[in-house]
Amino acid sequence: MEMQPGRVSPMGASVRDGGVNFAVFSEHAHAIEVCVFDTEGQRELRRYALHGPDDGVWHGFLPGVGPGLVYGLRAHGPYEPERGHRYNARKLLLDPCAQEIVGRFGWRAEHHGYCVGDPEGPRSFDTRDNAPHALKARVPTPLSGPNPRSNAPHHATESLVIYEVHVKGFTQQHPGVPEALRGTYAGLAHPAAIAHLKTLGVTAVELLPVHYAIDEPHLADKGLRNYWGYNTLGFFAPDPRWAHAKDPSAVRDEFRAMVHALHAAGLEVLLDVVYNHTPEGNEFGPTLSFRGLDNACWYHLLADDRSRSENLTGCGNTLNCHHPRVAQFVLDSLRFWVQEMGVDGFRFDLAPVLGRGDRGYSPNAAFFTALRQDPVLAGVHLIAEPWDAGPNGYQVGHFPGRFLEWNDKYRDAVRSYWLGAGASRGEFARRLTGSSDVFHHGLRRPTASVNFVACHDGFTLNDVVSYARKHNHANGEDNRDGRDGELAANFGVEGPTDDPLVRQRRERVRRAMLATLAFSQGTPMINAGDELANTQGGNNNAYCQDNATTWLDWRHAPTDLLAFVSRCFELRAQEPLLRHPRWFIGMAEGAMQATVHWLTPAGTEMQGHDWHTDAQKAFACWMHTGAKSRPRLLLLFNPEPNNTPFTLVHGPWNLLIDSAGVLHPGEVPTGLPLVVPAHGLVLLKNDHPEI
Repeated sequence: MEMQPGRVSPMGASVRDGGVNFAVFSEHAHAIEVCVFDTEGQRELRRYALHGPDDGVWHGFLPGVGPGLVYGLRAHGPYEPERGHRYNARKLLLDPCAQEIVGRFGWRAEHHGYCVGDPEGPRSFDTRDNAPHALKARVPTPLSGPNPRSNAPHHATESLVIYEVHVKGFTQQHPGVPEALRGTYAGLAHPAAIAHLKTLGVTAVELLPVHYAIDEPHLADKGLRNYWGYNTLGFFAPDPRWAHAKDPSAVRDEFRAMVHALHAAGLEVLLDVVYNHTPEGNEFGPTLSFRGLDNACWYHLLADDRSRSENLTGCGNTLNCHHPRVAQFVLDSLRFWVQEMGVDGFRFDLAPVLGRGDRGYSPNAAFFTALRQDPVLAGVHLIAEPWDAGPNGYQVGHFPGRFLEWNDKYRDAVRSYWLGAGASRGEFARRLTGSSDVFHHGLRRPTASVNFVACHDGFTLNDVVSYARKHNHANGEDNRDGRDGELAANFGVEGPTDDPLVRQRRERVRRAMLATLAFSQGTPMINAGDELANTQGGNNNAYCQDNATTWLDWRHAPTDLLAFVSRCFELRAQEPLLRHPRWFIGMAEGAMQATVHWLTPAGTEMQGHDWHTDAQKAFACWMHTGAKSRPRLLLLFNPEPNNTPFTLVHGPWNLLIDSAGVLHPGEVPTGLPLVVPAHGLVLLKNDHPEI
């Protein structure tokens, strides 16, 4: 067999015409070789030089081979760190487009292109061959099973209720999932797992990273794992750690079957994706794939010293999505996960990186333009984590088009209001109604605000009301890691307590925040386990805790809390005013428009001075459409430590829910004030038309 000229697309290895086509991007390499190994990836059998380059793509067609071929890449070129080039053909490289990855990665000095420990550091050159220990790609076998796109639902954005969840943590301790399937893609697809999601009322699951990831060296040294998975090396391969199957091709099939099962239940599948950095780290990091193929193109480098990586992510390096081929790689990866793996959308970690060019972040960056025009990706959900670690990295409200954005302003305002930490009624009202000060521009809608009170990164909601400070000692960094000063309160006792008054206050505040999340305009996102009162023992950075700290504790979950949260989201689904797709206006006309009025507990319209006083935090939100029937909703908020009477106007009213669990649903007597319990939220409805 000899390597023949091939096609320049698709990138990676693809089966065609009785052989395998290879296409690899490298703008500055002098030559690239495909190195074929035995099926176990231990013995190198032969090397084949690729043809090209053509427009930066090296290509070749190898006849007589097919799926199952194990290979790696070697790139020949200049080793000139001062110019950004770090070629070292002694280092076997993983194909960036590998769909099946074989081997078990371990941190070794041989994986570095320079001599670790040499006084010259990254400017030295390491001649050891790392092939026996390097990860290899395997030419993928054809996908089997039903195409998960065949039964994909698509919920309107205003109907999205997102459940942010870790594949393993969700079912690892679930008593209804067979033990062999717990913590896997198959486990998440099990009827017992799906039943919980349906009971809760969510319409989409957002999976923490499932792309092939490896552990950082400092974690490996401590015997810890990167449990969250924000360290992607294989952007086309599902992480085998979360699979019941062991063979790489079977892992892909298991993932597809999971998506198909979730789709059959009416649930969309969103992926948290990390296209902002790789595990190769800064200039002191290893040469595993991208760095060895073309460091100067794949990564942002410092303009005044191209031997150094520009660290806009806090992880050592930054993918250069401003480069057309890097942008193509990301788009190819996204399309693969939609078309082949069946997913319905993406949450982009540190998303400003995707829009960074030579002049910083721009919502009009070429990548965003290409993404919005792509016919495959046009119909999927796009969610931004709108901050990174670079200059001007906080870009909340500044993403283009149909992007939704994580809204930390919402999180902080809701926490502060209910914890008694100082949020004004005005700030809380802005967040409750979609954060118009942030998102009401460029034809964007309230749904652009992804509302959350807790997420994977930080305290669980149970810990928000149980701890006043972080407890991250188990991470091995002397409690220095994680967010300092996170908005939280212990209500007098740090951690678990038997004090009934403390427990009652914690429970009421937690329920009030969950009800606020369900009844706010925007797109709600639930942190998995918050409906179960899940705790991480006060650890607000549990990224390396693959143990009971992060696995959901199903056996000790209070069933009444789950029933309450389910009822809240059931009401959200039943009442269009709680998920109105347009901004509230001053005078609503017709069923498609809605308006909101703000009332004091006395039933009078809120005036300017009412918004700014700290003397009282309780108030009411009255909303209705412009339809003739004019169904109306009334939300009463009482964050005060004492019960507060509310004078009800525009009645009669029916009480739908009381977060404190003191008042009983049903018709509220007219003419009498309604006493809202301390730390309570009440929702009422009036179905009678205006007179």
